[in-house]
Amino acid sequence: MDWAKDLAAAITICDKEGVITYMNEQAAVMFKNNGGYDLMGKNLAECHKQSSTDRINEIMETRIPHVYTTERKGQKKLLYQAPQIENGEVVGIVELAIEIPFDMPHHIRD
Repeated sequence: MDWAKDLAAAITICDKEGVITYMNEQAAVMFKNNGGYDLMGKNLAECHKQSSTDRINEIMETRIPHVYTTERKGQKKLLYQAPQIENGEVVGIVELAIEIPFDMPHHIRD
């Protein structure tokens, strides 16, 4: 996944047990106060509330992505959490965290 290493979006991937298997540079920076790259190999349940763990399980079971925006310290981000599917089977979760502008254009294409 070399193409993702320096992408201007944080990418974190976990396996179906919730163990973090991949982080790109932006994800390591985003989670630096929690350990950065040292989070690889750790289970998401160790650093999330039960409601978050339930959401992760729901994404894997239903195969429906969870998409939302958040704001912290003057930054607005789009978070996209989706099942990682290989050969028709859910093998984990992929999370993309992308910084977005507060006044982002919205285009309707017909």
